[in-house]
Amino acid sequence: MMFNPLQIGGPEWLWIILLGGILLFGTNRAPEMARSLGKVFGEFQKGRKEIENEILKQQEFVTQTPSKSLTKIELQKSAAALGMDTTSKSEEEIRIAIKRKLDS
Repeated sequence: MMFNPLQIGGPEWLWIILLGGILLFGTNRAPEMARSLGKVFGEFQKGRKEIENEILKQQEFVTQTPSKSLTKIELQKSAAALGMDTTSKSEEEIRIAIKRKLDS
């Protein structure tokens, strides 16, 4: 079987890039660059985690059914935010309408 240089796997490319970086920048700057790369990767992970948490919070808020402890005024505000008309509706009717709106 012949060796094809275009079929190099992931770990081999990592070593090739590392060797190229050392040749290009020298061994003195390698630890500094590794530290900087680690900081960049850490910041990226932190930002990704924050975005994921924010998305989860939004999903929980949207799928949350209105609880019985909400006052009629709070229910009316929630319904108005969803573009619903709440005039002449009881609290229970508003709760049901909000639940239907969120489920659809």
